[in-house]
Amino acid sequence: PTAVVRTTRATSPMLLLHPSRGLIDEKFSLIVQNLSQIQDITLHALIHSDDGDYWEAFGHYVSDATGFVNVANDSSLGGTYDGVEPMGLLWSMRPVPGSRIGLRLRKKEVHTPMVVHISVYRGHMSQGFREQVALASVVTERWYMAPGVRRVDITEGGITGTLFLPPGPGPFPALLDLWGGGGGLVEYRSALLSSHGFVSLALEYMTPRTSGGSTSHVGNEYFEAAFTVLKQHPQVCGDSIAILGLSFGTSVALGMAVYSTVIQPRCLVCVSGSHVQPVKGSLSDVFGEINKYVYYHMFKDNRVIWRDLLLPIPTDPTKKVDVGQLKCPVLMIVGEDDQNWPATESAEDMKQMMEKAGNSHLLTTLSYPGAGHLIEPPYSPHIRASNFMVAETKQKLVVLWGGETAPHGHAQEDSWKKILSFLEEHLYRSTDVTSQSNL
Repeated sequence: PTAVVRTTRATSPMLLLHPSRGLIDEKFSLIVQNLSQIQDITLHALIHSDDGDYWEAFGHYVSDATGFVNVANDSSLGGTYDGVEPMGLLWSMRPVPGSRIGLRLRKKEVHTPMVVHISVYRGHMSQGFREQVALASVVTERWYMAPGVRRVDITEGGITGTLFLPPGPGPFPALLDLWGGGGGLVEYRSALLSSHGFVSLALEYMTPRTSGGSTSHVGNEYFEAAFTVLKQHPQVCGDSIAILGLSFGTSVALGMAVYSTVIQPRCLVCVSGSHVQPVKGSLSDVFGEINKYVYYHMFKDNRVIWRDLLLPIPTDPTKKVDVGQLKCPVLMIVGEDDQNWPATESAEDMKQMMEKAGNSHLLTTLSYPGAGHLIEPPYSPHIRASNFMVAETKQKLVVLWGGETAPHGHAQEDSWKKILSFLEEHLYRSTDVTSQSNL
């Protein structure tokens, strides 16, 4: 559907947006008509997040001789983004002035859409939007869950997670979706992957378990149980399962793929991660090693930069995953301005290790100048720094993730397309299932 909003007069400005309802990774077209010739306008986008905060983005445009602005072709002359940026109103979003510090925009309720209010204002504005009357407005819904995608809480096998199933009987290829060190159960990426035809299990694994007065992280068998749940699910093609990890999720994915006899993924997608970790022991041992040095990298007001935490990359083979033993294709995604993890150095060391072992043909690295650590699905706002709670100690920090807004936004769009292509190549083409879900 196309959203069209106009006032009663035939010559009043009009906003046309298509589609008015779509997946979060789907582009929209946005056109303003019936403006005066060479008229200055501001396009403004506003979101009210699930956390109750407001986020905004805006671009300054000038209409042509026919009173027309097409965001897909015309340049923004200023605002939160510059140049020809069809989706700049989304990826350049930031908290409105006066918001809480350290915010990060994340969808918590995936069964509801991200509702974006887009308005056009007279002149080139940078503030005071609420005090002005818009010339025209339109609303678009951005969804992580396509129609027919099913969400299922999973507790079997002692694991905690959420399973997303595409429409239809299957069997479908599947992914084990691992987020990073922030903990919690994060569902929106899995919901979007399922909207593209993959079963996806978002797994909670960072929350420490308490038993008998002592606290510990999950063991390796926890991930093996999660992989087994996927493998044995009647709607999953059991020999077509991948693991997708972000940040510390990459460490888990690489370690399990190399050392587990149960987990045998068809391929891996590793975003902003590293292979550096003690290879003997459990997740608790890995965190014990990391926590020795975490607070040496803390600055004023609990602000931290953890990029150097694992540097220099060790030469001791007991302190990094032996990626020379990998037997499946790996897609590494690296932000060259990652200030949280040494992703660039880790990817280079992995390449050298795999070249020496003779399996470098399995490695594909996408490296993005100006991109930071939090490489998310496309058109998500760039978050350079945000609040973070250490899962083990519950200490609240502000972590620098890095990146510059425009190149980071472009990296998210490009990498997501290539992630989907990579998964389709190594998972989907090996099954008989060809249906996909779209809004």
